[in-house]
Amino acid sequence: MCGILGYIGKERALGTFIDGLSRLEYRGYDSCGVVGIKKGEFFLKKQPGKIHDLRKELKSFLEEKFPIGIFHTRWATHGRPSEANAHPHLDCKGQIAIVHNGIIENYLELKEALVKEGHKFVSETDTEVVVHLVEKFYKNSLKDAVCKAIKKLNGSFSLGVISLKDPTRLIAVRKGSPLIVGLGKDGNFIASDIPAILPFAKEVVYLKDEEVAVIRHNTVEIFHFKGKPVKLEIEKVNIKPQDAEKKDFEHFMLKEIHEQPEVLKKILSLYAKRNAIEFPYINLDEKYLKSLKNIFITACGSAYHAGYVAKYFLEKYCDLDVEIDTSSEFRYRELNITKNDLLLAISQSGETADTLAAIRDIKGNGVKIVGVCNVEGSTLTKESHGLIFTHAGPEIGVASTKAYTAQIMALLLLALHIGKIRNTIAEKDFKEMLEELRMIPEYQKDILTKTGEVKKIAKEFSKFGCFLFLGRGINYPSALEGALKLKEISYIPAEGYPAGEMKHGPIALIDEYRGVVCIAPKDFLYEKMISNMQEIRARKGKVLAIVNYGDSQASRLSDAVIYCPQLKNTDFSPMLVAVGLQLFAYYVAKNLGYEIDQPRNLAKSVTVE
Repeated sequence: MCGILGYIGKERALGTFIDGLSRLEYRGYDSCGVVGIKKGEFFLKKQPGKIHDLRKELKSFLEEKFPIGIFHTRWATHGRPSEANAHPHLDCKGQIAIVHNGIIENYLELKEALVKEGHKFVSETDTEVVVHLVEKFYKNSLKDAVCKAIKKLNGSFSLGVISLKDPTRLIAVRKGSPLIVGLGKDGNFIASDIPAILPFAKEVVYLKDEEVAVIRHNTVEIFHFKGKPVKLEIEKVNIKPQDAEKKDFEHFMLKEIHEQPEVLKKILSLYAKRNAIEFPYINLDEKYLKSLKNIFITACGSAYHAGYVAKYFLEKYCDLDVEIDTSSEFRYRELNITKNDLLLAISQSGETADTLAAIRDIKGNGVKIVGVCNVEGSTLTKESHGLIFTHAGPEIGVASTKAYTAQIMALLLLALHIGKIRNTIAEKDFKEMLEELRMIPEYQKDILTKTGEVKKIAKEFSKFGCFLFLGRGINYPSALEGALKLKEISYIPAEGYPAGEMKHGPIALIDEYRGVVCIAPKDFLYEKMISNMQEIRARKGKVLAIVNYGDSQASRLSDAVIYCPQLKNTDFSPMLVAVGLQLFAYYVAKNLGYEIDQPRNLAKSVTVE
């Protein structure tokens, strides 16, 4: 989950690399460091804290130019955030430097052996064993030493390695953790994600699993771990530098909340043309979809909640049995899944470790796998049979917002597509639903005009020490997502629950010191939700309700209300409810003074188990 950046080429100012590294800070931000080579010596600086702290420490060096260097922002696994544990790490002689993303599972065994051989360790990290292994195997070739070292490693890792002994080469390694090579005009890069190199490289090579890249200022060679050369597959970068900037917003999260209408418009324009839905990369023919019986969905975090919404929709409109599980559980279950079933794997980054492990475990069954993903060239896109891109653009805020509603929209379009093919949705209903889906972006814009009202509500509710989020039917996943958003960025304990289960335990939590968020659009379960709200009021609970314009009953039972437009088909309401819940979480966290884009202990892309 750490962020790696590396460069070799025409000399560049250190400040430009700090800028690039800062665009990877969503991957980890408890410590950071830089090392460059100039005049045969390492320039090394690393420390605990965020990149802006490092920038201050390096203020007098930002204009210094380096032809080669590696840079790192850390999400701690082995060892607390400290100067010693921050990357880059050096070997005993201070001649080899390394940065790492991932986990070395057998590091203790390797460390014990290396210590016996006389190697001196200065950190608690698993990473440091790698640089000592490279030192051990180094003879005359940095590449050969790295290749021998990685054969000793168990786990997942992406690596950037440089050496004073050979300052003309940057070695990059990928196994299980993402890494790309950026091809620039005056030099070449490595990075954990594209935003880091957006101003400098217009073409990239996505390293595949078990590949080593030997990078010089004007050449890139790639080899498989077994030594066989690999042909470069060069792809153009379709993201603009401004897409990864905050623009006039205070935080990336707020910007990304406001981008949702345009993202959904884009998805609709790409997949829903006229009265038909087409997915160009799905690779599922009509015969297969007509014979389909079961769909399995696996995902983590917000993507899991988006998949949960899709489960309700697919079951209702496609006459299918749908099962969903978090990837960290799915991968260890004994599933009765066959080659006649479909697996939907959802991941914003396409690099979520548990989701990738889940699809790899199931591939041997001959199951069709469709990846629902936001990042082109990611591992999920390479390892799925079919793809649905969500086209949300870079999402920098750690708490997912636009990627979540983009996943829902893409999955609902998939359900309509399947339902039409299977004749489980009448043509008239299909057209009406597609027409209303096209209105969702405008309805989201309407909610966003009420930001000031949500801000006032959040100020009042910021005083509560814990929250219960309640929803029914297709908005039960909305309750889960609302609770997740609040606890991610405000650190307030929050639990999402099906409202009908409240009396089976959670009602014991309700008193005048607890906030209860009730998701109560006017649907077929509305009266049931009203009864739940009555029960909360009877126990002095403080209620914030998400309701439709013109609502009377739920509003009277609430201390505060966030309104959203009424839909003909209330099964689309999670895409509206999400906007109100995101804004609420954002302003609660802002009132409490927390760092919204970089909440503690979290990282955007979870690339380790």
